[in-house]
Amino acid sequence: MTSPETPVDIDAAAMAEFTSEYGSDLPPVAIVIAAYNEERSIGATVNGIPAVVDGMETATIVVVDGSTDRTAAEARKAGAMVCDVPANRGQGAALRLGYRLARESGARYIVTTDADGQYDPADIKRVLAPVLRGEADFATGSRVLGRQETHDRVRRLGVHVFAFLISRFTGQRITDTSFGLRAMRAEVTGAVTLTQPQYQSSELLIGVISRGFRVVEVPATMRLRAAGTTKKGGNLVYGYRYSRVVLGTWLRERRRPASSPSSAGSAPSSPERVSAKTK
Repeated sequence: MTSPETPVDIDAAAMAEFTSEYGSDLPPVAIVIAAYNEERSIGATVNGIPAVVDGMETATIVVVDGSTDRTAAEARKAGAMVCDVPANRGQGAALRLGYRLARESGARYIVTTDADGQYDPADIKRVLAPVLRGEADFATGSRVLGRQETHDRVRRLGVHVFAFLISRFTGQRITDTSFGLRAMRAEVTGAVTLTQPQYQSSELLIGVISRGFRVVEVPATMRLRAAGTTKKGGNLVYGYRYSRVVLGTWLRERRRPASSPSSAGSAPSSPERVSAKTK
């Protein structure tokens, strides 16, 4: 009887296959999307992503997380670079793999968005702008500063509760901890500890703040899901699991030795790029 593949084996095989198909020379901006059974929405999501942002070419990487439908085929049809992982391991694992693919293939900036169409692709330029200008290492959209089309009062309350908690824990005011449209310098993704299989947005946010990276929020829009249903469970399940990730990450970061000043809050790796005008 053969033993199941370890996460390292799965990632190594997926990366080797991806590199064999697409090479290892990405443009400056990589848009990373984790997708699980999103065949009805992934095509429109990929089609909406701009090919160029502030004069820089983009590449869209869709990490298909063990889907059993046509997510991979629809993403390819729309023009994405697809990393099709056979095992369903969770959004966090898929994003970690996507970060590594982008980082090790030469992307200087990484943007994340969701496969379900809830984030407006027009906000990509706005969220990436402070990173390109050298004003931040990490920028995240905020539905509180912008607008949201969702009507779930419990989820809306949860956004404010978790924003309050993380603001108190980290000492930096945050209004929206779970927004999936984010932009960062590529090396940031390799400098923080990421282990969560799900709810990775809060782990990443707490990690980058705790390690001294410059973090800003940008007004953005949260739209209604284009198709399908959430994979994160109902409100009570979501709230409980999200709370565990928030508390666990904060405790882990408190116990971690202080980062070297050279590893946090540094200037962008490509100064010639941040002179591009943003609007």
